Amino acid sequence: MKAFVFPGQGSQFIGMGKDLAEAFPAAREVFQEVDDALSQSLSKIMFEGPDTDLNLTENTQPALMAVSVAVARVLQQAKPDLFTTAHCAFVAGHSLGEYSALTAAGSFNLSDAARLLKLRGQSMQKAVPVGVGAMAAILGLELPDVTDIVKAASSVSGSAEIVAAANDNSFGQVVVSGHKAAVEKAVALATERGAKRAILLPVSAPFHCPLMQPAADAMRDALAQITLRAPSVPLVANVIASEVTDPAQIKNLLVEQVTGMVRWRESVMYMKTRGVTETVELGAGKVLTGLTKRIEGDMTGRAVGTPKDIEEFLK
Repeated sequence: MKAFVFPGQGSQFIGMGKDLAEAFPAAREVFQEVDDALSQSLSKIMFEGPDTDLNLTENTQPALMAVSVAVARVLQQAKPDLFTTAHCAFVAGHSLGEYSALTAAGSFNLSDAARLLKLRGQSMQKAVPVGVGAMAAILGLELPDVTDIVKAASSVSGSAEIVAAANDNSFGQVVVSGHKAAVEKAVALATERGAKRAILLPVSAPFHCPLMQPAADAMRDALAQITLRAPSVPLVANVIASEVTDPAQIKNLLVEQVTGMVRWRESVMYMKTRGVTETVELGAGKVLTGLTKRIEGDMTGRAVGTPKDIEEFLK
C-alpha cells in the first residue's frame, strides 16, 4: 500500500514546476489559480527566480504547495480515485507540506491553501526579528540525546533563551531551533557529545519552536475563517505522528504544528505499522524519499515531480 507525501521548505529550486506547466494544462491551471489567489505572479518567480525572491518564506511555502498540487492534479486526471483508499492509505506532509497533502486530499481548496501559506510564511518571518533566532542540524545523535542537549543549552544560556528540537527527520538527523545563542550552545554541546556534524542552517527564522507563537496565533485566527473538509484518506499529522480525519482536530494540529516538532521519523514508522510499503513524494525534490529509506530500510520511496516521473508512475 502507498502513502503520498509532500515536501517542505528546503526543496525549492529555480525552475521548479516549469516543465509541468509546459507539459500539462492541469498544471498550468494550478499555477494560474495560485497566482490569482495571491495577486502576484508567483509562477514567474518559481520558473525564473531570482533566488532571493523564491527563498522568501512567504513565497517558498505557497510555491512548494503549488508544485505538489500540480503533480497531484495531473495524476488525478489519469486516475480520478488516486486519493482514495483504493490507491493509498494516507497522505502526509513535512511542515508546510501538510497543507499540500490536505489540498490534494480535498480538505482545502487550492486558493485557500495558497493564501494560508502566504500568511503562514509572513507570520513566521515577523514572529522573530532577523538575526535573533537560528536553526541547526545535528547529525549522528538520536532524539533523546538532542532533547537532553537542548535542555542543557537552555539552562546554560539563561531563562530567557529558548532552544528546542524542531524536526525529528530520521534516525541520526534532528534539527534544533530557537534563540541564536542557545542554538549555538546546543551545537557546541552536540559536538562535545559525539555528533558527526552540528551545523547552523541558512534560514531566516527559527521555525517549529515556541518563538513562533505569534505565527501560531495568526494561523488560528485565519484557519477559523476557512472551510476545511475531511480528507479523502487520513492525514498522518506532524505533531502527533498518527492519523486524523476530523476537520476541527486537523485545524488545531495545524496551529500546534507552527510551534511544535515535526515528528517525521515517527510518522513514517507509524505508516509502516499500518501496512504502508511505499511512500510516493509528490512535488519538488527528493528529500522525503531519501528519509524514507533511512527510517525504514524495507520501505521503498519514489519521487514524482517531473513529466517523466509522472509518465513512469502512471505505467
